[in-house]
Amino acid sequence: MTNLKIGFGRVLTAMVTPFSADGTVNYEVAERLAVHLADNGTDTLVVCGTTGESPTLSWDEEFELFRVVQKAVSGKAKVMAGTGSNSTSEAILATQKAHSIGLDGSLQVVPYYNKPPQEGLYLHFKAIAAAVPDMPIMLYNVPGRTGQSLAPETVVRLAEVSNIVAIKEASGSLDQASDIRRSTPPGFGIYSGDDSLTLPILAIGGCGVVSVASH
Repeated sequence: MTNLKIGFGRVLTAMVTPFSADGTVNYEVAERLAVHLADNGTDTLVVCGTTGESPTLSWDEEFELFRVVQKAVSGKAKVMAGTGSNSTSEAILATQKAHSIGLDGSLQVVPYYNKPPQEGLYLHFKAIAAAVPDMPIMLYNVPGRTGQSLAPETVVRLAEVSNIVAIKEASGSLDQASDIRRSTPPGFGIYSGDDSLTLPILAIGGCGVVSVASH
């Protein structure tokens, strides 16, 4: 297990978004859930990832969730914003706004549907990181959902960007996670993106999990 220097902790919960019967976001329940998770072992709450049903939320709903959760767990847990997009400019604007709210980090998914080449992925993530130079960025590789995988050699290049500090690796490939670990600095965090692969990824140098089961 690698030394942990990136500050997100070991258990990151990909928080669900509670809805009311009429389909609106239930911010009151979201606040209670966030506190419960922070009080029961979650180091960082990942808000508005795909587990939080971000594709069905408006940006206004997402930013309100960021504010509600941050206020609820202040001093108890960190909050990471899911602000990725297949539009680089949209991801930049959303990440800048999350940064202005004071969130602790941003989760950036591989652009979905577009299937950009590796150089395009590198330039996409590098541009987002440059727009928020003092905000920690976690990459998110989930090719089963995005249609494109972030290659280990591209992760290695991105790890040289000062505020790209970790990856949520959900390719299901331990070989890929091993390649990333072997070629990135010890302080670069590798998190399992699949609950069932947490132990194997820890065994090859990962530092934690972005978990759904931690609910």
